[in-house]
Amino acid sequence: MKNLFFLAVSIVAIAALTATLASQHWLFSQAYASEQQPEPVSEQEALPVTLSAPWNAFSSSFLLPAEHLSSDERMSFALGSSLFSKIWVSSPSSTTASDGLGPLFNARSCHSCHIRNGRGRPTTTHDSADAAISMILRLSIPAQTQQPTMQAPGQQSVLPEPVYGTQLQDFSVQGIAAEGRIKVRYTELPVSPLAGEKTATISLRTPEYDIKQLSYGPLHPDTRMSARVAPPIIGLGLLEAIPEAVILASEDPDDLDNDGISGRVNRVWDMQRQNLSIGRFGWKAGHPMLQQQNASALHADIGISSPMFPDGSGDCTAAQTHCQMLPNGNSTHLDNAEASAQMLDLFTFYTRNLAVPGRRNVNAPEVIRGEKLFTAIGCQRCHTPAYIINNGSSESPLKQTISPYTDLLLHDMGEGLADNRDEFLATGREWRTAPLWGIGLTKSVSGHTQFLHDGRARNLAEAIIWHGGEADASKKLFMQLSPQNRHALISFLESL
Repeated sequence: MKNLFFLAVSIVAIAALTATLASQHWLFSQAYASEQQPEPVSEQEALPVTLSAPWNAFSSSFLLPAEHLSSDERMSFALGSSLFSKIWVSSPSSTTASDGLGPLFNARSCHSCHIRNGRGRPTTTHDSADAAISMILRLSIPAQTQQPTMQAPGQQSVLPEPVYGTQLQDFSVQGIAAEGRIKVRYTELPVSPLAGEKTATISLRTPEYDIKQLSYGPLHPDTRMSARVAPPIIGLGLLEAIPEAVILASEDPDDLDNDGISGRVNRVWDMQRQNLSIGRFGWKAGHPMLQQQNASALHADIGISSPMFPDGSGDCTAAQTHCQMLPNGNSTHLDNAEASAQMLDLFTFYTRNLAVPGRRNVNAPEVIRGEKLFTAIGCQRCHTPAYIINNGSSESPLKQTISPYTDLLLHDMGEGLADNRDEFLATGREWRTAPLWGIGLTKSVSGHTQFLHDGRARNLAEAIIWHGGEADASKKLFMQLSPQNRHALISFLESL
């Protein structure tokens, strides 16, 4: 009892300290922003954005809470932040509130991948000794190569690789081998000189992935691999608040308007509602709700069970018998899981209420020109600039304009970006339109400028030129812009 008492006191003290530091950081950022934030350039951006953070360009820009939170809600936010940063340990452990790691895992905490809540980076070279801390390798096999799944139609996004499951885990607890190590080799792909250039200034690097030191035998011969870096996690609650009818209204799967864009929603399994719902989260919109996205990441990336994913063995497969037999941290006082329902709620409250930093340099002539060019070459047809959402309740509605620059739809991005791996309705060539808000702070927050789902693009220009498929026409128009106009468009993106 004495140990439990001191544990409880320690948790409360840490939570109080975290809340105090978060509040102090918030007050400092507001004071700084009062002197630095520029005037908005349009009526749309002049509307109050209650979930948006003041202007700042610090490494902590993605760590701030939404402005509208009450004092009690800020405490919940601080507790959720503590859980997001928690370093999990293997079972059994004296710290029963933190054990359950693995047995196979990719990271020991959420912040290990989402560093400062920003964009992850890929592993560097094919012979690097570094583990892919903020990049995972998804695995699956085509449906025709295995007996039909036992789950009802639509409930399973992919068929897992029979031995290694849905994801390669490159770390493990003591007494068991990690599954393998991700290796990547980049090949430079020359790009013809852009308009106004005498010689080529850009080349694209094409990644080739391999797995070394496989511990449980060879992969299935038809295994599909897809590398994914951790995306930024700001504004997720705002994306969740976009009305379903608005997303559906943007669909045009048969391109009936003949504009070359045929976006469509992904229909994915909603574990809470037990039905198919619109996917919003993940690189291929593979999850419908933020809580399910969080629970899935806890389970697959760290090996932490929850009421939504109760298996204490994490991503261990039936073929990994020793992994299945290792002790786990499922406890009755944690809802027979390693992360209780209350803990999962705090995780979700935190990720749902991370603020979106305000824009910068919005009145600069080059940025204004770049925004017009963004529209002129058709980028806004997928990167939808703005939505009006309700952030209040039915009793007390709170209308708000947000600017995520995404339609949340799947689009064919061409063979160059294809991973040839289906996910629910998403084909191997389709990806969800990535939100662009905060993209200009990538260098400040994440310490790099590597973009796209696997981090192959080393800057924004490369990311644009990688676009193909439905975005090919806009990509070509970008390449035909004068150097000054290309720079202006990039400056606009850097202001987001």
